[in-house]
Formats: sequence, structure tokens, C-alpha cells
Amino acid sequence: MNAFDGQQQAVACIGLGSNLGNSLEILQASWQRLGEQDGISLKSLSAPYRTEPVGMESNHWFINAAGLLTTTLPPEALLAQLLLIEQEFGRRRDPHSSGYQDRTLDLDLLLYGDLRLETSRLQIPHPEMHNRLFVLVPLAELDPNRMHPQLQRSLDQLRRQLMHENNSSIPERMLWPPPGNDGKRLRND
Repeated sequence: MNAFDGQQQAVACIGLGSNLGNSLEILQASWQRLGEQDGISLKSLSAPYRTEPVGMESNHWFINAAGLLTTTLPPEALLAQLLLIEQEFGRRRDPHSSGYQDRTLDLDLLLYGDLRLETSRLQIPHPEMHNRLFVLVPLAELDPNRMHPQLQRSLDQLRRQLMHENNSSIPERMLWPPPGNDGKRLRND
């Protein structure tokens, strides 16, 4: 059997991000929504981190987090679920716009077990994850010793290397709002 036959489980790493709307609530709610899908079991969600936009001009800072889940879905089916949940939370992709855009929700499939995959729709491991502190910091919080299947370095090693190369510090760590709280007092806009 393999991880795609619907019986064995694979551990997948998901990146979550939002810079429009109440980002803290959107990320929490989308994570819970993901856990309601058949073939997906949530394991853990990192703390949220407030980060400056990367690769785009925007006045809206991001809230980013990472999550670990187990799944019996093949990678392409998991990606399809992520895209559907993005749409449910108001994500609109402008096909005529180039580059990154502000978004209510961004869900990225970062790692899927030790799989290395490249198709026209999906590349695993995510091709830019090792260059993004907003991905590595929350992901290393959850599983610092997990090895990047292509680079053969742990997530924590990649995080420390990128921080050193960019002379960067860890992004601002935030708190998830308690249930029923709108989260406004937790943001520093």
C-alpha cells in the first residue's frame, strides 16, 4: 500500500496566511473547517505570527501560521480541498493580475510526508518555503526536527540559516483569540 490508497495516512504541513479581514479569526475558522473534511485529521496549529508582506506592495500586514495534519487524501485531492476552503473564506484570484495580491486566506501545501512531486499544478515540497521566514518560523515551532525532503536539512536548521543570511529576527508572535472574542485587542495595526 502507499499513502494514496485511502487507507494509510501521510503527515502534511500546511501554511496559513491572511492579510484582509479579521485574519486571526479567519485562520482559526479555516483550520477548523479543514478538519471537517473527510480524510483529514488535524494534529497541531502553530501560534500566529504578524509579518510584513513579502514580494508585494501592500499596507496590510499578514498573519501567518502553520499546521500539521494527517490525511488519507492524495496530494492533489488535499490541494483541491485547500483551494475550496480558500474560496469559502472569500479568496478571489484575479487571473489578469500578475504577482501576489492581498487575500482573505491563503492555504499552501508545504510538505506531504517525504514526498517529492512536481506537476503543472503542484510542487512538493513547496518551492519557496525554505526562503520564507513566515513559513519556517511557525513550521519549526511545530516540528523543528522534520527534514526538508529535498534539502536534507531540518526545518529549524533552515529557519536559523535564513535568519542569519537575512540578519532577521523572529516575526512578532501573537495569541489566538479565545472563542467568542473578535481578536481586535490582539492586533497591532
